[in-house]
Amino acid sequence: MTNARILIVEDEAITVSALKRELASLGYEVAATACTADEALNAVELQKPDLVLMDITLAGSLNGIVGAVAIRGNYHVPVVFLTAHADDQTMERAVAAGAFGYVLKPFSGAGLKAAIETALHKHQTEIENRRVSDPASRNRERDHWSTGGPRHGGRP
Repeated sequence: MTNARILIVEDEAITVSALKRELASLGYEVAATACTADEALNAVELQKPDLVLMDITLAGSLNGIVGAVAIRGNYHVPVVFLTAHADDQTMERAVAAGAFGYVLKPFSGAGLKAAIETALHKHQTEIENRRVSDPASRNRERDHWSTGGPRHGGRP
């Protein structure tokens, strides 16, 4: 899905710059960037991205995993982790946080696109399953999208 709006949460300027270039070349829009989990929460509220690409190790009082849990819990936006850490403990923490994907640095364009597209598809499937199983969720989703929530392929 091209045209998805992505929030980059990364505290290394060179990585942010590389991600911006790569995401643009893949057809995505960078909704905003943030250096800390706190900034990410504010950016999600204001920019309403379709997906958050989040580094796990961030400057500030909250790490990316804590930020991702808050974003998923409060805004229902999918989070894909971007990290240099491939150890089992970090991956287990990411999975427990509800990660929609995991991209290792240094990233490749193909790996980034695969993770983003998979996460967006999984998120869309979750929304559709909620609509089918919980009629009240239809109203919540409709209200979310009608107030400027993320846009995925013409959803309500």
